[in-house]
Amino acid sequence: MTEARPAEAASTSLWERAEEVAAIERAIDTLRADHSSSGSLLVIQGEAGLGKTALLNETRRMAEARGCQVWSARGGETLRSVPFNVVRQLLQPALIRLMPEEAREYLGDWYDVAGPALGITEPGGPQADPQGVCDGLVAAVRRLARRDWPLVLLIDDAHWADQETLRWLAAFAERLDDLSVLVVVARRPGEVTGESARHLDAIAAASGHPDATLSALTPEATAGLTRATLGAHADAPFCREVWAVTGGNPYETVELLAKVGDSELEPTEGAAVELRALNRSARGGGLVARLEELGVDATRFAWAAAILGNDISVDLVARLATMDHENAARCATLLQGARILTEPDPAGTQLGTGEMEFVHPLIQSAVYNSIPDALCTAMHGIAAQVITDSGRGAAMASRHLLRVHPDDDEELVEQLREAAREHLAVGAPDAARRCLERALLEPPRPEVHARVLYELGCATLLTAPAVTIDHLQSALGMPGLDGDTRVDAVFRLSQALLHNDQLQEAVRTVEAEAARLEDGPAKLRLQAVQLMWEGIFSGEAVSPGRSERLAALASTCTGRDNSERALLILRGFDALIHGENAEEVVEYCDRALVNGRLPPGLGWTDTEWGVELLIMLTSSYAHADRLDRAESLCNEALRAYEAAGWSGGHLVLAHAYVGLTHRRRGRLREAEASLRESLRFAERVGRGLPLYWTVTCNLVDTLLARGHVAEAWEIAEEYDFAPPYPSTVVMPDARSVRGRLLLAVGRTKDGISELEEAEKAAAACGHRNPVVVAWALDLARALAREEPARAAQLAADARRQAERFGTDTAIGEALRCAAALETGQRAVRLAAQAVAYLEASPCQYEHAAARVEYGIAARSVAEINRGLALARSCGADGLVAQAREVLETGRGLR
Repeated sequence: MTEARPAEAASTSLWERAEEVAAIERAIDTLRADHSSSGSLLVIQGEAGLGKTALLNETRRMAEARGCQVWSARGGETLRSVPFNVVRQLLQPALIRLMPEEAREYLGDWYDVAGPALGITEPGGPQADPQGVCDGLVAAVRRLARRDWPLVLLIDDAHWADQETLRWLAAFAERLDDLSVLVVVARRPGEVTGESARHLDAIAAASGHPDATLSALTPEATAGLTRATLGAHADAPFCREVWAVTGGNPYETVELLAKVGDSELEPTEGAAVELRALNRSARGGGLVARLEELGVDATRFAWAAAILGNDISVDLVARLATMDHENAARCATLLQGARILTEPDPAGTQLGTGEMEFVHPLIQSAVYNSIPDALCTAMHGIAAQVITDSGRGAAMASRHLLRVHPDDDEELVEQLREAAREHLAVGAPDAARRCLERALLEPPRPEVHARVLYELGCATLLTAPAVTIDHLQSALGMPGLDGDTRVDAVFRLSQALLHNDQLQEAVRTVEAEAARLEDGPAKLRLQAVQLMWEGIFSGEAVSPGRSERLAALASTCTGRDNSERALLILRGFDALIHGENAEEVVEYCDRALVNGRLPPGLGWTDTEWGVELLIMLTSSYAHADRLDRAESLCNEALRAYEAAGWSGGHLVLAHAYVGLTHRRRGRLREAEASLRESLRFAERVGRGLPLYWTVTCNLVDTLLARGHVAEAWEIAEEYDFAPPYPSTVVMPDARSVRGRLLLAVGRTKDGISELEEAEKAAAACGHRNPVVVAWALDLARALAREEPARAAQLAADARRQAERFGTDTAIGEALRCAAALETGQRAVRLAAQAVAYLEASPCQYEHAAARVEYGIAARSVAEINRGLALARSCGADGLVAQAREVLETGRGLR
């Protein structure tokens, strides 16, 4: 290995890093070459002291020399509990240079979503959606990156970054293909577990190539670095001992050589025996001993600086160390002279008013770990007060409060509750959870304890429903939750049970609470919630007589409050799935609205009732052929969620139901696009959930309608669209769609079996609407040849049910099936009737199919051409191909 000195401008810590430096240089040159080039990500991995920070500093130097903008940030060992800490370091300097109106212009709709997390605007609501905030941060960096091209992002000590930053970075790294920006991440191997480790793995995977893993210096490179620092006269035995003492660790080597220079030790074999003692003084216990030699005040100042971790200003440290400003400034100078603290890099982008930083994270860790435990705890308590008094808020102070020993402190409980509220408002529920869990250890006063548990349950509802169940059940078993708060706690508990696949327990929970209440709005709300959960159960009724009880309750409702409106929606949905008259379905739904709109408190982003109720409302309109109203609700949902930054499960369902309404309209291309977008969002939420089934089922159904059978099968295989099915209702019926898919791929026996299972499941829970549970029509067609009598009976029963429901689509589809089972003029007459009904319906794909089938049965070129034109407009490629084939062969046509 060569002993040649690195480039003159480079750090002395870059010996034997030529390969890594060259890779970074190539990445910078590629970035600068073309504004439209794809972005890239480099991950540098290495143990402490191996030169990761030196490589990032060299990256900055090279990038700025080539005209690039450079933003940088660093994780901190004691700062991992501060949400968005690292991403704030990264972005705030760029944003604070903008006027508020400029920042709003650059961030657009994401300003109100990402702004609170970045600390540039106040939160707009009680709880932000974490996924929405993450998406907002991705959008913010993308927009700013286009403005500041060529842009390089440097993140040091990523293993110590907060979880919220790592989540953002993992999402951002996946989007680099269409954004010209270079990201360089430095981290230690190991160090973290759980979600943070998963995010770091995703970041590494997004780079597309192996991490650059740093190794210790060889003896030759250590000798070269020694002579470059101390002079060419350093002899070989001395250089070998430098390597032996430091193990080739670049940071330790540089520090040791600085100590040699300070002590004026001659770099000869005779002096080599002094190196081990010098090295001990530069690290661990030796560093602590050296710190103590600077005096009690300097030690106390260093301890206070290590407690603060970042934004180390003389003023803040003085207040924490309880010393006057003059003495604090003297201590700062001493510590800078001792290479413990240093002035921040003026080219850096650390936020705040920090005047100093530790020379290296290893030094900060050593100083922090040297603080006696009891004193460390006390200093964190004081630091929390200092941070609060400086106006930075409870959330910033909370990381210190988390380290204070429990001591029955009422004020600390309230501070932690306030910090949790602030964390939730910016989209950091895990940080809120930590604060509330710590508050429980204090513990809270008996009259407050239940409310803390309730708040904790609300904070964990979306991320850990099983944990939420324990918290809320405990809260409800204590005094302190009364009135609307108790009712809300019961509702949220039932939601958590539902998400944890404990539907029957969810029903029993609200039923028991409703039974203990007197008649009134609170009881009516819980009764509606119970009926709502029972209504989405796909098996036999959880409690007998549900539909009768619901009908009785709804018959007294006029829609004067949201509990009554909820019952009207539930009654309409129940009427839909049981195949009652569609006009009655629509009447119930219309009575739940106020002047045709959702009333206050029942909107898409209101949390009092949950999204399930509005999905029932939308489904009822969509399947009752009131597609204009369904579309209006879906588009309103999209606007509401996007404006609020909700891009988790709520946005999944919004896109899915937009896709459903497109599918019902016959806009198959648009339906597929919406459903694929919904599937993209669903991937981030997690597979196996009921909403995932909704998306997949609708996408398979749409692809089958388009004639894209192979793609439908691929989706089904990739996303496990197969038994066992979820316990909640999926629209359209999952078994029916799966059966139709099996028939389409030629697995006729399996398809018939699946449709028969759909028949049994529908019979068990009384789902008789052939539009919602469409097994009968497909099964009749499949059995037509082998069991014509049974097929005819199925078709006849379906027609009766369709006529009872009464929509043009339901009747037209039943007539299409009946025509398919007949021959001769009877088939023609039935096909003509199907066309007449479907021409009047809003479902254009079904109309197109009926036209083509009627044209074939009547041997009419004109009718087939009309159907062909409709099929083209729908994007029904399979139907187009069928019509063309008939027209091209021309046999029997006139």
